[in-house]
Amino acid sequence: MADTKEKILARNLLDKVVVSKSGKKFGEVGDLVFDTKTGEIIDFTLINPTKYVKDVSLEKDTNGDFLVPFHSVIAIGDFLVISEEDIL
Repeated sequence: MADTKEKILARNLLDKVVVSKSGKKFGEVGDLVFDTKTGEIIDFTLINPTKYVKDVSLEKDTNGDFLVPFHSVIAIGDFLVISEEDIL
């Protein structure tokens, strides 16, 4: 995802449904975690996490929300598609 030149506004990512490339729904994008020096998105939180999230050992933020590494995103469209292999 980081190799593309297309720009997407961060606000357009919020509330997008997060699915794996195999089609499992993980929840929706809740918030974005940025590197303050580079502006790069590091992680995003999940809201309304599904049962599949419990099968993956994701870190949690200080609020107890699941953190998904942004480098796991392989496509952004109607959904945010993640690679499960990159979050294991």
